[in-house]
Amino acid sequence: MRSTYPHTLTRARQVILALCISLSLSAQSFVADGELLHAYLHNDMQAWKAHVDTIVDLPYEYGYCAALLDQDKEAAKPYVKRFREHVEAAKTALPKGHYEMYMSAVYVYELRLHESFHPVKSLDLAREAVKLAPNDPMTLTYCGTALFYAPKPFGNKKEALELFLQAEKNFKDQQWYNCWWRPAAMMYIAQCYDKAGDTEKAVRCAQELLRQYPEYEYIKYDYLPALILRAQ
Repeated sequence: MRSTYPHTLTRARQVILALCISLSLSAQSFVADGELLHAYLHNDMQAWKAHVDTIVDLPYEYGYCAALLDQDKEAAKPYVKRFREHVEAAKTALPKGHYEMYMSAVYVYELRLHESFHPVKSLDLAREAVKLAPNDPMTLTYCGTALFYAPKPFGNKKEALELFLQAEKNFKDQQWYNCWWRPAAMMYIAQCYDKAGDTEKAVRCAQELLRQYPEYEYIKYDYLPALILRAQ
């Protein structure tokens, strides 16, 4: 989902932005995103910053906002604001369930910035996204993530695992290989088993993830070695 990013979102430019997004959706694909996947696997968020600073690409804006919120909340504020504007402009053009998915993320990010308080609404939207697109691996992955990170009593890691497993199954088509959401879903599967106390299964999942994505630095140098130590 890519189009040139207008620097000022006047009403006329909002209309143009919505039209550009609508026209680009028919060609939405991650097949050519090898460089962006490489950046994700190597935790190179500067490459993602350069990407989202020049074009509208909601799957990457979503991920970049999350990464930036972990590092610098002040720097994240304009990106979260812009992400909301882009999602709202794309509302009628997005694939089924994606508006609800991205708006759920907007509420989470605004909550983290202390600009809103919608944890229940965010989870309701995440579940609605899956209802609208139950076979879409992106809505499944997002809802799983929302449930994985939600605090008690809102979260449910068992349900999250079920969603991640379904997402992984639906990600198997080769067209999804370069989609960063795919290795992310696989990582969360390992983490769900780990949180449930099944460290050996978590190790096997992390090893399979590394087999498919051998450049995944976090899994290779941090997460998997720690898992193996705990499994011994």
